[in-house]
Parts: sequence; C-alpha cells; structure tokens
Amino acid sequence: MEIELLLNGIPRRLDLDPRTSLLDALREHAHLTGTKKGCDHGQCGACTILVNGRRINACLTLAVMHVGDEIVTIEGIGATDRLHPLQRAFLEHDGFQCGYCTSGQICSAIGMLGEVELNWPSHATADVSRPTIELDDREIRERMSGNLCRCAAYPNIVAAIRDVAVNAAP
Repeated sequence: MEIELLLNGIPRRLDLDPRTSLLDALREHAHLTGTKKGCDHGQCGACTILVNGRRINACLTLAVMHVGDEIVTIEGIGATDRLHPLQRAFLEHDGFQCGYCTSGQICSAIGMLGEVELNWPSHATADVSRPTIELDDREIRERMSGNLCRCAAYPNIVAAIRDVAVNAAP
C-alpha cells in the first residue's frame, strides 16, 4: 500500500507492505540509515527515534501506524555546520566509541530531556512532589536505561547529557 510519512519535516510517499516496521521503512525504503537495527526486538534502543516529540523504538511499530505523525530521525536533528547541542556534547565528552548506538542515544536523550521539561517522574525520581525534577546522574542513567552501548561509554554519555541539561536550565 502507498502511504505518506512526514520524515524530518519532509513528506515522503512510500509503497510498503502493511507489515513493514517503521525501522525497515526508514532504512530500506526512505534510505535514512542513521537509525540502526540492533536487536530488532526493542531491547537495545539503537533504533530510537522521535515521533511527535516522544522517543520510541522504531523496530516495535508498524510504519502504517504513523501516517500524519511527525517523525524525526538522527538525520533531522542537526547538520554538519550546525550540530544539535547533544551532538556537540557527545563529541566534546567522547560519548561514543564505535558509534553504532549513538543515533539512538541522542534521539533518546532529546526525548528524555523533553520528559524532564514536562516534569514526568521516572523510577529514580527521589521526590515526585517537587515542582521540578533534579536531573542528577542517577536520574539520567535510569531514564536512558533503554539504550544500550556495546562499548560501555556510559559515563561519557551521562556527562554529555548532564552538560546539555545544565546549560539549558533557566
């Protein structure tokens, strides 16, 4: 069937089997290969993208379910000459080694910072009655726990996210 998806702000018409995952539609049909296929079971987070500003695992949803949604992949986050603050922080803090998980980590971190801005608590939130969430390392680790890094660059990833969160705070 032919569907239209809004990918990184650009409407794209794709001819897909209705059983095609959003991940496969992005990689194989739209040729947006920055989103990685890791486990294909929603366990590693390598395929994390943003749909309507919320982070999701693209391998766990069908493309046909996202007609009319705003889909943002790593290709839509920044550009070589104007990196997103999280991309810049990942470079500055060496938040990647092999880089395979990086696109999912960055998309997840953007979604996570949005959740914090909306004051959504996590399992690690110490005091859910506070008017704002304190984004310490424990809170960041909990919120990013769905994104695995084979190289174990976690301390650098946390430092990059903390740096962006601190610099974005009012």
